[in-house]
Amino acid sequence: MINVQLISRQLIDSVSVAAQASPRQRKNLNFHQRDDAACHRLLNALEPDTYIPPHCHRDPTKGESIVVLRGKVGVLIFSEVGELTQNFVLQPMSETLGVDVPPGVIHSLVALEKNSVFFESKAGPYVALTENERFPWAPNEGADTAHQYLIWMKRHFT
Repeated sequence: MINVQLISRQLIDSVSVAAQASPRQRKNLNFHQRDDAACHRLLNALEPDTYIPPHCHRDPTKGESIVVLRGKVGVLIFSEVGELTQNFVLQPMSETLGVDVPPGVIHSLVALEKNSVFFESKAGPYVALTENERFPWAPNEGADTAHQYLIWMKRHFT
């Protein structure tokens, strides 16, 4: 018998609880079995205090698709020099519940509600971000200025 993974409220609750317990205030649950899998499919739980630095994926196969299952997530799109060019809110049962981010687009996400969870799909294998996929105008995660930058990003959704 083939085992299937149901994406249930209980599963979403469990990944949210793990995110709340994590120092980074986020947690992913991978459905793919290996980092070198051709397609990565995962749940990503975010809490409002998590900071995801603006980044892009330069590899032409590394677009990302995101669909929010619970909560509210803000998406920010930036120019190469750090100007905010677009921002929008993703929320289940709303007009906009997902986004497809093409390769090379600089983006970040912010949790606008507690217990926010989205489904993400992107090409594998996993490759850590390189220096040319990070930007000097955005603080790195854990930097002294990261929290202030997160506050600035969230202000675009109030």
